[in-house]
Amino acid sequence: MYLGIDLGTSELKACLVDSEQRIVGTAAVRLEISRPKPLWSEQAPQAWIGALHEAVDALRRRHAAEWGALRGIAVSGQMHGATLLDRHLEVLRPAILWNDARSHLECVELEAAVPQARRITGNLVMPGFTAPKLLWLRKHEPDVFSRVQTVLLPKDYLSLHLSGELTTEMSDAAGTAWLDVAARDWSDPMLAASGLSRSHMPTLLEGCQPAGWLRNELKQRWHVGAQPVVIAAGAADNAAAAVGAGAVSGGQAIVSLGSSGVILVAADRFASNPEQAMHSFCHALPARWIQMTVTLSATTSLSWAASLCRADSEAAFARAGASADIARAPIFLPYLNGERTPHNDANAKGVFLGLTASTDAAALAYSVMEGVAFSLADGHAALAAAGTHVREAFALGGGSNSAFWLELVAAAAGTRLAKTEGGGKGGAFGAARLAMLAARAGSVEQVCTPPAVVSWVQPDDDLRGRLAPRYQRYRALYAATRGLMG
Repeated sequence: MYLGIDLGTSELKACLVDSEQRIVGTAAVRLEISRPKPLWSEQAPQAWIGALHEAVDALRRRHAAEWGALRGIAVSGQMHGATLLDRHLEVLRPAILWNDARSHLECVELEAAVPQARRITGNLVMPGFTAPKLLWLRKHEPDVFSRVQTVLLPKDYLSLHLSGELTTEMSDAAGTAWLDVAARDWSDPMLAASGLSRSHMPTLLEGCQPAGWLRNELKQRWHVGAQPVVIAAGAADNAAAAVGAGAVSGGQAIVSLGSSGVILVAADRFASNPEQAMHSFCHALPARWIQMTVTLSATTSLSWAASLCRADSEAAFARAGASADIARAPIFLPYLNGERTPHNDANAKGVFLGLTASTDAAALAYSVMEGVAFSLADGHAALAAAGTHVREAFALGGGSNSAFWLELVAAAAGTRLAKTEGGGKGGAFGAARLAMLAARAGSVEQVCTPPAVVSWVQPDDDLRGRLAPRYQRYRALYAATRGLMG
């Protein structure tokens, strides 16, 4: 048995998988986000530990017989979060999360301090990244900064709890702005510009490498038995999802409609396009990279709109949107939490253009789904500008359950999308695969196979033609309103 854990922003998921990669059981625990000030987003790392134990206890109760055969664990999780520990490995303050935008000024300062930052990291320095958060901390909470001994990413704090070891891996480290992504090593200039050094960083590993062994205290608490349980280094959430979908070789891609919207392409070499806010990160497997675009509010936008309209459910709200009159629907910018690709604008805001007295909930639902599809089309264009043309991809995430939403994405981006068995198993399943690799239960080629394709969603030429003028208005809307978004 192999346990994959995915530490999301709003939920921790756990997935127990057997040696044939059959999912034996799953568990999920909700997490709360704290927003004490505008642009802030924080979580208590101790809550992650509590959620982990709650999920494991649920799996143990439901699958006691299988649980005794546990041989490996890996954690995937939300990227970029600054989890700050003192010399006793105690948490100094709530973790500053990926969708926290308070450090936008520090991004400018960091790139000015290291003119070659984009070449080193392969990315723009963005407010979501970890490095500018530490610059903000040095300015605004100097007492806390002076006590920082180690900076961990969220999933690595869980790995520390599991193994007692301070480690991270390449896919998550690439999102800190402290990693030389091509060299797969910490960058001394980027660390120094943040007031840090290698001594503040955990040990770097590849995601499929062993990071340690399950601590005896947890083996006893979880009734694992005498056998050793390896802890794999794990992966960033989207890299883990790619591993779970078998997108591990050059050109294989996923489109994820989750809380954020992502286009991710596996690559056999390092290539970047930072000017259009495309991410160039390491993959969770050796000598492989990923190119990735991100829209920060995908299903988050639909959830928000469904709640405002008091819909019976998000699924019902999406179904209503599929019946709306496209020509009369407003244009929507889905920038509820700022935006990454292609704008890298922490101050970007959500906008509806074209509201009238006859605009109903169905029209709003359609507009939201279309706006997210257009944002992914922007990401597709950024990848193409870097020489990467995504012609087909696996569709993942909760939003992929909406056939109509996938039709919009396929038409807007001009990419055919594969619907797979189970709709894609996500980061927890990918983490379980990394645990299998760390336990030497198979090679990458044997373990990281793609799922069976149930059907393809082809770009519809008629829909694409109807969307084209709306997409041009969408792009013009951001340019016209950017200066008004305080």
